Amino acid sequence: MKKFFTVIGGMGTISTESYLRLINHRLTITRDQDYLDYILVNHASVPDRTSYILDHTKPSFLPDLLEDVAQQSQLNPEFMVIICNTAHYFYDELQDVTDVPLLHMPRIATNQLNELYPQIKKVGLIATRGTITDGIYKDEIRRVGKEVELGGPEIQPLVDELIYDHIKEKGEVDAALYHRILAKMHDDYGVDVVVLGCTELSLAQELAPDHPYEVIDAQSIIADVTIEAATAIRQGKATADALAKYLN
Repeated sequence: MKKFFTVIGGMGTISTESYLRLINHRLTITRDQDYLDYILVNHASVPDRTSYILDHTKPSFLPDLLEDVAQQSQLNPEFMVIICNTAHYFYDELQDVTDVPLLHMPRIATNQLNELYPQIKKVGLIATRGTITDGIYKDEIRRVGKEVELGGPEIQPLVDELIYDHIKEKGEVDAALYHRILAKMHDDYGVDVVVLGCTELSLAQELAPDHPYEVIDAQSIIADVTIEAATAIRQGKATADALAKYLN
């Protein structure tokens, strides 16, 4: 197979499934051959990202992802997508071991946030404790000149409940809880747009989109970027040119 891309996922699996569903169903197709060519690495046994970020005595997820990147690089994909926001904690280390471009989901999402909402100065952020702690999104949001609002001490336990108790443990989305979190960020903390900094939250947005709040859904954005880049490459555009605006 030529002119394909690699998806490094499984963190968690149903969130990766959501990403695949997005790229498959957003294409205009009339036949099997209209779908994109890709390899999925569903590495579900990668150690928990947040556990390591909060406590470095816990197993690191870096060795597993380094192995995935090295293995896939031998197959010469055009680019790779890591479907886990928290895993971008080691983005630089992963990109350093391969010449294959790795799309940076938090950075791409933040750039689109700035394009869509240039006038908004305070942005809500909900994510795993790992992503909140390591500053993946906070740094990117501040890079584009915006203030980050995390909400009060009651917000993170609600987010953790949605991500871990419902989606990761039960494979289900609690729509009411998801909408409650967005409402509190909007009503109690005065944010007009909320960044969804976790792919489980993106799954919640996919399955429970019936709410009035503005969100920046990183997984949805990276799905659109994947389609755009992969289609351009298939049509003969050089990989560097197809990805140029996403690798700065």
